[in-house]
Amino acid sequence: MSAKIKVLVVDDSLTMRGLISAALKSDPEIEVVGTAADPIEARAAIKELNPDVLTLDVEMPNMNGLEFLEKIMRLRPMPVVMVSTLTAAGTDVTLAALEIGAVDAVAKPAVASVDAFHDLIDKVKTAARSRVRARTDIPARTAAPTTYRPAANHILAIGSSTGGVEALLTVLSGFPANCPATIITQHMPATFTASFAARLDRVCAPTVTEAFEGAQLKTGHIYLAPGGAAHLEVTPGMTPRCHLVQSDPVNGHRPSVDVMFDSVVKLKRPMTGVILTGMGRDGAKGLKAIRDAGGRTLGQDEATSVVYGMPKAAFELGAVERQLPLHRLSSAILELCAESGARSIA
Repeated sequence: MSAKIKVLVVDDSLTMRGLISAALKSDPEIEVVGTAADPIEARAAIKELNPDVLTLDVEMPNMNGLEFLEKIMRLRPMPVVMVSTLTAAGTDVTLAALEIGAVDAVAKPAVASVDAFHDLIDKVKTAARSRVRARTDIPARTAAPTTYRPAANHILAIGSSTGGVEALLTVLSGFPANCPATIITQHMPATFTASFAARLDRVCAPTVTEAFEGAQLKTGHIYLAPGGAAHLEVTPGMTPRCHLVQSDPVNGHRPSVDVMFDSVVKLKRPMTGVILTGMGRDGAKGLKAIRDAGGRTLGQDEATSVVYGMPKAAFELGAVERQLPLHRLSSAILELCAESGARSIA
């Protein structure tokens, strides 16, 4: 029998520490080795207990969760799952934490109950298998090119999951203002996607928005699938548009990367598909369909993926032309989009 995943629960609320601990203890593969009420207690507990995963409250006394996370990722990198309030401020801080290096996040329930943390178990297990690097080991983001000739009618589709916040920020910050029309499906709770789109829009040259029904795909615009309620597709025609489809989850996800990729193939236009870090297999078959239809494809490599699940599944299926480290993907994507811009897809 493999060793249990050792978890340290850090939260300033005694009630919340109890709920999180109870939820995690319900799984036989997880052991809650300790709890802490603030970063000072947590620092001592980390040294003493050597946990595999940390659950970390966003807002705490003595030092907030974001400051504490920055110290962890600089001095003792380890998998961290953030536990966040659903307020706008809580969402923004959580996104910042994911950018710094937290593996994933869960929302605190409006009504306290163990059942409200049903997805925390899977996130902790994924975090335990993730690859976490010190901030000093992460290459600088690539600067956006000062000149870029956009490919006419080209569609770029990107899929990502666990670790995707940092990955997407890295990739998209290297895009020029006139980047190819881009759609993205990132596995993320509904409460986070609008804030994440706004965050991307602030730091990237192109215009980034949460996708909405009927949004026209245009050069220099990036559309992020809303979390939770619908899949993001694109409709064929002279002017492709975003279409939000309220149907069952696919591969356990809604929105699903596979659904998005499959809809891109139907456009019969020049297209590029990219698969980034994430757990599971969502996007592998859809990316293969893009490649089989004559589109270009790239995948994030194992060394820079927080979780080498989705890129691995796509690579093993033959869906990926090349795997590249995260910091090289922006320029490679832009090159492929420019190269294939004049090609028609049969």
